[in-house]
Amino acid sequence: MTIHYPGLSRRTFVQGIAATATLGVLGHWPGRALAADTVQSELRGTEFDLVISELPVNFTGKPRMATVVNGQLPAPLLRFREGDTVTLRVTNRLTEPTAIHWHGILLPADMDGVPGISFAGIAPGETFTYRFTLKQTGSYWYHAHTLHEQTGLYGAIVVEPRVPVSAVAERDYTVLLSDWTDEAPVQLYLNLKKMGSYYNYGQPTTREVLADLSRLGLAAAHQRRLMWNRARMSQADYSDVSAATYTYLMNGAAPAGNWTGIARAGERVRLRFIGAGTATYFDVRIPGLPLTIVATDGQDVEPVVVDEFRIGPGETYDVLVQIPDDRAYTIFAQAMDRSGFARGTLAPHRGMEAEVPKPDAPVWLTEMDMMGSMAAMTGAAAGSEAMPMPSRHARSEYGPGVDMRVDYPRRSLDDPGVNLRDNGRRVLTYADLRTPGGSIDTRQPGRDIELHLTGNMERYEWSFDGVRLSEAKPIHFRSGERLRLILANDTNMSHPMHLHGMWMELESEDGAFQVRKHTITVQPAQRISVGITADAPGRWAFHCHLLYHMAAGMFREVVVA
Repeated sequence: MTIHYPGLSRRTFVQGIAATATLGVLGHWPGRALAADTVQSELRGTEFDLVISELPVNFTGKPRMATVVNGQLPAPLLRFREGDTVTLRVTNRLTEPTAIHWHGILLPADMDGVPGISFAGIAPGETFTYRFTLKQTGSYWYHAHTLHEQTGLYGAIVVEPRVPVSAVAERDYTVLLSDWTDEAPVQLYLNLKKMGSYYNYGQPTTREVLADLSRLGLAAAHQRRLMWNRARMSQADYSDVSAATYTYLMNGAAPAGNWTGIARAGERVRLRFIGAGTATYFDVRIPGLPLTIVATDGQDVEPVVVDEFRIGPGETYDVLVQIPDDRAYTIFAQAMDRSGFARGTLAPHRGMEAEVPKPDAPVWLTEMDMMGSMAAMTGAAAGSEAMPMPSRHARSEYGPGVDMRVDYPRRSLDDPGVNLRDNGRRVLTYADLRTPGGSIDTRQPGRDIELHLTGNMERYEWSFDGVRLSEAKPIHFRSGERLRLILANDTNMSHPMHLHGMWMELESEDGAFQVRKHTITVQPAQRISVGITADAPGRWAFHCHLLYHMAAGMFREVVVA
């Protein structure tokens, strides 16, 4: 029987075949799922030995070296138990320093695994021992806090409750979504520094310009193009890195490799999605099955039923699905820029497949993604109630490292984001997410700290308030205080912001507690606010989880003392 793959290019097909062949020779398959009848490597207990080394892989028809843990990509699933103290001995067999960060896990600052902040890193040939006590439950992950994250050093963590609870699903799978490139990560970064749109092949063409002229008229079309050109931005700047170099993976399998999780009629399946992309947002759906979101970033949420959700680098979402019949269902995760996708299958038997959707056509960024609330204020009188509050820009934002400032950012937590608006499907938004039980701290914030997410796409510089990490002073939290952190995005790209060591509690548009997370996306021209309880003494990292934005300067040290 011939299976038709709409949108599956010859290159994508070859990627899957190459990965299958090479990993078969090596004696293991990296796309393994969590279930009793599968073969995924899983480590559980309180004592762990993890060895970081290199392994030959072939995802594209060209052999390359990956960075792996215990000889596996992804790294082994780690199962912890709430309340246990775990010891992890990590040995570095690479020729350069590396580290592992335990993403979303609350632990002592010196165990956090961030070179230059938490510790010096793990030198070649050395073993570093991490030791911490689990204070939480849920789905988390671990990864390098170096460029080795791009070459495969990442894996899933599941923290089980101390007191077992009734199972909500017959099957339970972790689903790691990631991106692979045959290029050296340093070279990829240097290419972006040469030209921010180096991998963006979806730029406006003469056809689109002519369509604008026809629809808007000469004057309006010219004004629209002039506005974007002055900002040195493109209406297609969804992502820095695309399928021009990336192969998108699901549990280590390229699209044609087809990672498969066994699921039979009548069964409930829990899918623990982990956004392990270094530079990729994924939009996830399973055609034919509604998705019930039950947790994010390890924290339970009030269940919400959707058809699709967006997951940013660093985020996790737990999803329940009910299998109605004995047939295959495609797990489809298309990149935000629609240049490619990862995919897998839920099916009663291995080898079964369902139709793979064609990626959606990309929709250009709008004036709202550039100007925020100002774009919706046509005709509003200055000083009237219709006028939103203006943004406050630091003096440091006015320099060559910043090519855009949003004067009237939007709140709009109910906006699913570019390429998901009005697509005919029920799409999850942050406004849908509510953590039951209320805030961990009912005190009113004692003070506000406002930071602007800034950058220059042409120079490929990213920063806070126009100041890169190399030039920045640490942000100081007073130990024990409750504060409000306000993030205003002065760029037209989405940024997944990750705070180490503490929770961020996203506030609704009226300032009420909404959902607890450790990684929160700030959309283009958007302003959000989060409550933070500074209950973790020490030095911590706060950064954009797009790896190359972090490397280019969108990173700050936070000191709690």
